[in-house]
Formats: sequence, structure tokens, C-alpha cells
Amino acid sequence: MSESQAVSGAQTQQSQQTQQLEPAEQALVLERLRSEQNLGGAIAAGAAAAAGGAAVWALVTVFTHFQIGWMAVGVGFLVGFAVRRFGKGIDRAFGFVGAVCALLGCLAGNLLAACGMAAQEGELGFLAIVSTLDIDTIGRILPLTFSPMDLLFYGIAVYEGWKLSFRQITMEELAQVRA
Repeated sequence: MSESQAVSGAQTQQSQQTQQLEPAEQALVLERLRSEQNLGGAIAAGAAAAAGGAAVWALVTVFTHFQIGWMAVGVGFLVGFAVRRFGKGIDRAFGFVGAVCALLGCLAGNLLAACGMAAQEGELGFLAIVSTLDIDTIGRILPLTFSPMDLLFYGIAVYEGWKLSFRQITMEELAQVRA
């Protein structure tokens, strides 16, 4: 073994030791990270991102006259990123918030797109149509606009909402605990 390989191996081993935490250090890191979590912020940010993503989805659909399934992926990404940024969560609840908000954002995007298309074709304006919506009407509209391919895109959106909602712990944060 050459000297450079030995030095490289020693640096790799030292780096791995630095990244491994003792149980007491792990408990400190988890305690600090949990103290920074904000479930209310995650819910608010996830709902706002879902609403914003749904509005963009509807606008794109109305202006292009084409339902683009990839919009659901964008909604999932937007929601997951917002929940992560404002929730700073490491617990499973944050994943659930991201997944549910992503799904609701997708459903709202389809619903608002249908309302926008109806407003273009009919005599009522968009706001007049939206203001008349109730649960029963929504339950009749969504199945009419649904296609089996939506399951794929909704599934990706929900997965992104879940996966991207969790805080990413950086090496700098770990180093601060060790200091």
C-alpha cells in the first residue's frame, strides 16, 4: 500500500467517525431538531403551496385547453418544499401534512381547471361558478374530469409531498452539536 493510499484511507476512516454519533449525541441532536419543528407553519405553508399550485395548474389548463398531468408533480414538489422550509420537521407528521396537502392541491387544481373551462364556455364568470360550489357539486365535477392516468400523477405528487417534507440534516448542524 502506498503512502497516499494510507493517508486517504485514514482520512476516510476519520470522516466516517466524525459522521457517526454516540447515542447521547444522537439524543441531543434529535432533541434540538424537534424543538425547532413547527407543525402549524408546515400546515399553513403546505396549504398555501397547494392553493398556489392549484391556481397555476388551473391557469395553465384554461389557457392551453389541455390538461397536463405533470402539473400534479409540480404541486407535489411545491408542497413538499414549502412544508420542509417552514415546518423544519423530522417526525412522520410532516410527511403526512405534505402528502395530504399535495393530494388536496391536485384535486383543487383539477376542480379549478374545470371551473375555468366552464367559465370560458358559459355565461357565468369564474368567480360566480366557484362561489356556487358545494360538496355535492364538487363530488359530481371531479369524477367527470378524472382519468385513470391521474392516478399515476397524483401518486407521484403524494410521494413528493411526503418525501420532500422532511428536514434535511446538514453536516454543519451535526458539527454544532459536537462542539
